[in-house]
Parts: sequence; structure tokens; C-alpha cells
Amino acid sequence: MSALTWAVAAVVTDDAGRVLLCRQGRGERHGLPGGRLRPAESPVHAVTRDIRAETGWDVEVVDLVGLYHLAGRYGAVLAGPAPAAGRAGPLPDVLVHVFRARTRGSGPAGEPVGGCRPSWHHPSALPEALTPTTRAALTDALAGRSGVLRDTVPGAPAPTAGHPPGQRSTPPADRAPHP
Repeated sequence: MSALTWAVAAVVTDDAGRVLLCRQGRGERHGLPGGRLRPAESPVHAVTRDIRAETGWDVEVVDLVGLYHLAGRYGAVLAGPAPAAGRAGPLPDVLVHVFRARTRGSGPAGEPVGGCRPSWHHPSALPEALTPTTRAALTDALAGRSGVLRDTVPGAPAPTAGHPPGQRSTPPADRAPHP
């Protein structure tokens, strides 16, 4: 069993309905802005802190879209090429809290730091090269879903409306599940 890394990200929209994405490193893949939790830090605080640092934007968290699990054997999608055998051990599983958020203000409150190159995209014109977690979370968030529990797998087709493949959802305690 590999270690578990806790991360946060958000589907950030502006007043025009566009989505904020980050292109990181030298690749062409786009992802949601976010990062890792610090010890004893809440996911909501972590996501607002990380988005400000990565993109310069202050955001207001609206709600939780869901929890997205990326198994360690697929970690190369997030971490780049796998390390040489024996150097760093197995890649960690990643559990990402994905929130829905909106921008505060009419422009970035500061300069982005780090490797994120932020860009805005209309939901009907998203880049083709998205990380698996980004693709799944965007599909869920833009469809208005909340409370999603999903395993994300690289190369899997994007979920469709209704019950996306791989989605597991637990009904509220006061409601019986539908047959």
C-alpha cells in the first residue's frame, strides 16, 4: 500500500462563467489550481491559500464538489516520470478535495508565484489536455453535482450526464437509497 497525499483544488469561475485553469511545468496539460494541505490546516483554508499563491486571485469557496482519488500507480500523471527503482519508493495515492469557488474582485489581488500559468476558459472551449482529476471534477462541477466520491483514472472517457462511470455517492442518512 502506498502513502496517501491530501490535496485541494477548486473549480474557480468568474462573473463571465469562465473557468480558471493552471498549466504547470513544461507540459501542455491543464489542471485546477490548488495544492497540498499543511499539517493541521483545513481544506477550505488550504485551497484559498494555494489559489492565491498560484494564480494571484482571491476566491470565495462556495461548496464541495467532491473527493477524487488518484491511485499511486497513476501518480506519474501528477508527478511526472516515475523515479528510478529503489530511489523514492512507490508513488503516493492522492486524495483531492475539489471545491466550487468564485473570484473576489475584478482582477488578481497579487502576482502568481510558482509554476502555474493561469488562464481563463469558457466551459464550451476547455483545453483538450486536462489531468484526469481535472476532467472529472470539471464535468461534475459544471453539471451542478456536489458530494461526489470518485476514483479517477488516466485515459478514461469523460463522465456524461446522469451517473458518471466510476462515481460512488453515499445518500444522506435521512434518505433511503433509490433501487
